[in-house]
Amino acid sequence: MSKISQQNSTPGVNGISVIHTQAHASGLQQVPQLVPAGPGGGGKAVAPSKQSKKSSPMDRNSDEYRQRRERNNMAVKKSRLKSKQKAQDTLQRVNQLKEENERLEAKIKLLTKELSVLKDLFLEHAHNLADNVQPISTENTTRDSDSAGQ
Repeated sequence: MSKISQQNSTPGVNGISVIHTQAHASGLQQVPQLVPAGPGGGGKAVAPSKQSKKSSPMDRNSDEYRQRRERNNMAVKKSRLKSKQKAQDTLQRVNQLKEENERLEAKIKLLTKELSVLKDLFLEHAHNLADNVQPISTENTTRDSDSAGQ
C-alpha cells in the first residue's frame, strides 16, 4: 500500500494561505488547514464575515451613515435612561430597607424593655411567694400527729 499525497497552496486573504491536500490509496480524507502565508508567520486568520464589515470606510455624508448614527444615538439614550432608572430603583429600595430596619430596631428596643419589666415582675412575685411560705418545722408536724392520734 503506497501513500501518495498532493498539496496545493492557494493564496488567501490577510496573509493566510489555505493548503488543500489530496490523499490517494489511503482512503482518508484530509481537512484543509489555515497557515500563515508570509515567512514570518504573523497575523491571524479572519473569518470572511468580519472582513467585509471593515473593508470600506463609510462616507459621513451618506444617508446610510446618518441612519446608523441616528440609530446608535437613540440606542445610547435608551441605554442611559435604563441605567438611570435602575439606579433610581436601587436607591428607592435602599431607602425602603433603611426605614424597615429602623422600625425593626425600635421594635427590638420596645420588646427588650417589655421583657425586662416582665422579668422584674416575675422575680418580685416569686420573692414574695417565698417570703409568705412558712417553713414547715418538724415540731409542728409531730405535735399535730400526736394530738390527732389521741
